[in-house]
Amino acid sequence: MDPRIGLFREAITRLEMGESVALATVVATSGSTPQKAGATLVILSDGQLRGTIGGGCVEADAWAEARRMMRTGESGLRSFVLADDPDEPGGDVCGGTMDVMIEVLRPEREASGNPA
Repeated sequence: MDPRIGLFREAITRLEMGESVALATVVATSGSTPQKAGATLVILSDGQLRGTIGGGCVEADAWAEARRMMRTGESGLRSFVLADDPDEPGGDVCGGTMDVMIEVLRPEREASGNPA
């Protein structure tokens, strides 16, 4: 069974409880990356994470972007460059690029405009 099924079930459960969630899915990579296309991270409304798209700085950056997007309700494709920044030692060192689709999902009541 695909391990992401549990992540999707958790997302559905949270939506049924009236919470928004974000799904961050790696859709393309180039160069060296910690995960490949299909890796999925679920960001819960309280900031908790389920799953992984690689850990470390790239996951922290995707988490921060997903949290921002959850506030605005937007979804979209984001690219993350995993190259060490000489001005910030200890950052991403894989050297590749990850394209991540971040989808913000809102409970049906909220999405339809009905009061929660």
